[in-house]
Amino acid sequence: MRAWLPLALLGLLAPAQTGFGADKPNVLMIAVDDWNDWVAALGGHPQVKTPNLDRLASRGILFTDAHTASPLCNPSRTAVMTGRLPSRSGVYDNDQVWRTAMPDVVTLPQYFKAHGYRVEGAGKVFHHGRGFNDPRSWDNYFFWNPKARANAWHDDYSFPPDPEPARPVTPMPTVSWRNFDWAPLDVAEEEMPDWKVSSWAAEFLGKKHDRPFFLAAGIFRPHIPWFVPRKYFEMYPLDEVVVPTIKEDDLADLPPAAWKMALNEFSRHDLLVATGNFKKAVQAYLACISFADAMAGRILDALEKSEYRDNTIVMLWSDHGYHLGEKWHWHKQALWDRATHVPFMVAAPGVTKAGSRTTQPVSLLHVYPTLADLAGLPPPDGVDGVSLRPLLEDPNRAWEQPALITFLRGNHALRSERWSYIRYADGGEELYDRRQDPNEWMNLAGQADKAPVKDKLRKWLPAADAPDAPRMRDYSLDPATVTWTRK
Repeated sequence: MRAWLPLALLGLLAPAQTGFGADKPNVLMIAVDDWNDWVAALGGHPQVKTPNLDRLASRGILFTDAHTASPLCNPSRTAVMTGRLPSRSGVYDNDQVWRTAMPDVVTLPQYFKAHGYRVEGAGKVFHHGRGFNDPRSWDNYFFWNPKARANAWHDDYSFPPDPEPARPVTPMPTVSWRNFDWAPLDVAEEEMPDWKVSSWAAEFLGKKHDRPFFLAAGIFRPHIPWFVPRKYFEMYPLDEVVVPTIKEDDLADLPPAAWKMALNEFSRHDLLVATGNFKKAVQAYLACISFADAMAGRILDALEKSEYRDNTIVMLWSDHGYHLGEKWHWHKQALWDRATHVPFMVAAPGVTKAGSRTTQPVSLLHVYPTLADLAGLPPPDGVDGVSLRPLLEDPNRAWEQPALITFLRGNHALRSERWSYIRYADGGEELYDRRQDPNEWMNLAGQADKAPVKDKLRKWLPAADAPDAPRMRDYSLDPATVTWTRK
């Protein structure tokens, strides 16, 4: 199949033709991984310590009801970076090769690159793994692992630095899902991959640049495994850790498809409780959140000290949320609020007002067109999202469009201000009153008087679900060009 397409064939202008000028704002985009709404500014957990994200939120606007396009890494990040819904791209799962599914798509950094920006990245921005990062999207990409570039643009964040420090045996071997593991590490922070990524980003911000830049920094924590230096665990004494409230019969009123999502073989909440690991797992997740917050803070500190402080748009988002026992579920891969609700904040000089908030439900699908709009670039073609600039300028304005979330083919959720609606591929439904039932404990879908509510929400569901994108097993990767060809 075709691999590299000249930008001219994509209908893009060369930088010299774009009206590029020195007055264009810079862009700093920070992506974090598996981070739900446990941010102090969002009130998601009573003990969480996130001073740096709170600081960024105070500089601009905080979206208090932002949601992922999909509660899984690859489809979520593909939606953000291409601006296309999973139901349009067919990228629903982690083993689907997004570039093969969309060979001609112009990615977010690629768009800025074509309009005269210096585009650089580091860490996990696209999905991590061999062949998911996209060389044509970047002028330069930093790999904390020096072997990664030669290994088909792959940073392996799954485990601690090599050599791996001594740690206890996996705490949950009976439900261990490759890397569902945690432990405090007795290593220097400087050895952690996220430290290296944040150091590189900070160094970039300290340099002189002769044209505007688009800088993307991907922080891997709090993604599993939950290994961070010991001092972050010590921020949350185990005997004081507050765990989520779990409703014992929470699944009783749910359709079969929901049970299947909640109780997969890797999600045994009963075993975590029975083995005394519930508090330990929550402690580890909180520790990783505070570590990730510190790494983001290092980048923000560098921006504050740089000459670009007053002319840089800063955006931070998490690819999706994470369950810690709610709905008897662990990990992501579900359509309830805990798996879809994410931190999302923007500080745009001259546009956002410091300390502002909006409660309107929005999707991360809107990241691409929003950044293009804020940078004064032409609206990108072919994206499904829209610019959020109206909400950045007026956080209280009405916003009719609910947030749409998709997990695997045919399963969708919608978040409006009042309602949370889920419809599964087999027709099963859930409906929750978000004002009266923020924990989604009472499924109202079967109540006759709620039929008009469901009818109104259904109009926002995709008209069709694209076939599944190609799976990695059906393709071969050429490490030299980072392109895929069918076997």
